[in-house]
Amino acid sequence: MITVDDIMETNRMITENKLDVRTITMGISLRGCAHPNIKQFCDNVYDRITTAAEFLVKTGEDIEAEYGIPIIHKRVSVTPIAIAAEACKTDSYVPVAETLDKAAKEVGVNFIGGFSALVEKGFTQGDRILIQSIPQALASTDLVCSSVNLASTKAGINMDCVREMGEIIKRTAELTRDRQAIGCAKLVVFANAPGDNPFMAGAFHGVSEAETVVSVGVSGPGVVKHALEDKKGADFTEIAETVKRTAFKITRVGQLVAREASRRLGVPFGIIDLSLAPTPAVGDSVANVLEEMGLESCGAPGTTAALALLNDAVKKGGLMASSHVGGLSGAFIPVSEDAGMIDAVNCGSLSLEKLEAMTCVCSVGLDMIAIAGDTPASTISGIIADEAAIGMINNKTTAVRVIPVPGAKVGDSVEYGGLLGSCPIMPVKSQFSSEAFIARGGRIPAPLRSLTN
Repeated sequence: MITVDDIMETNRMITENKLDVRTITMGISLRGCAHPNIKQFCDNVYDRITTAAEFLVKTGEDIEAEYGIPIIHKRVSVTPIAIAAEACKTDSYVPVAETLDKAAKEVGVNFIGGFSALVEKGFTQGDRILIQSIPQALASTDLVCSSVNLASTKAGINMDCVREMGEIIKRTAELTRDRQAIGCAKLVVFANAPGDNPFMAGAFHGVSEAETVVSVGVSGPGVVKHALEDKKGADFTEIAETVKRTAFKITRVGQLVAREASRRLGVPFGIIDLSLAPTPAVGDSVANVLEEMGLESCGAPGTTAALALLNDAVKKGGLMASSHVGGLSGAFIPVSEDAGMIDAVNCGSLSLEKLEAMTCVCSVGLDMIAIAGDTPASTISGIIADEAAIGMINNKTTAVRVIPVPGAKVGDSVEYGGLLGSCPIMPVKSQFSSEAFIARGGRIPAPLRSLTN
């Protein structure tokens, strides 16, 4: 039974602690759009998206107004275009990206994801066309997000793609240099990518998903921090219990929104993603949650342990609040999108190497990190390989979203605005070359733990 106290507490979480539903994301299958003529395919895609998502934004706005729950973004994800467009007789998928952008603007969503390829075990012709199309596609669109999954625990790491993605990221940065390499902020490289992730830039509609689904990503690092402020001197068992109880309450809000959106849109409910997703706003920081546990600054010794506790407790609490939990579900550590992370980088407590250690226990990986524009492609590929190895060995999702900003050097800062925030240029140990290692190519075999049958 919901009590008056429950209602008042939820209201405080929203008004004082920045609880929000970060996104309602509609996943749309494009497999029925296949056609050998790319113009006809693009027409099919446009019609499919604008029909399926016609009322998505209005529905989100109506729920927000009626329940008083902020819903920050409305988004669409689609079948990986490398799969959906493979029948097209073409050497470029840039027109498809432009069609996605046009459809997204027509229905009014904030982003559309799925300009993607799944190549952990090898390439098809469609995969190769898509990957080569990424730089121009992201340069010529505003709302399109792209992702490439190049590793998994079952398949190992596609090192040919690792090498190629370093070059693709550099080319994307160069083509969007007039906007501080914004194209790279919409491009993520995955290991073990989930097919039901509602968060950008990595969202795509997985091949095992239903025709159309609605999923919700919740967010509430400020709520968790506020709960821990009353636990000064408490031991870690009590800290974990407090995070679990708070995550349960946050997830129930997301569950309400997801089921209501599903009912109104007449679309199946997909999943709730429990991830604590920060924003650049003060008081909405995952780094500040870790500091509330007793760290002087995020990145200090003990940070990885604190993040492990947070990630685990969020999952445990959220699982009790919804029967359908999926996506990434944990704690995000994007540098540019987290005011506390930015402060930690600026004061010197948080480095790229420490962030890599933290990705062993968080829900994603190296996220929204700006680096010097002259960082070699092979160094970026080396960073991707390291993250992919962490994901492969630990059977978890990891990712890399780095932004080599042309003309920028360590000490500079870039500003993207909105949820993407701002970021100081972080140092990379690029004076030590990875080129010979990356040039080997081939596949790093799957680990022993992949043999589970």
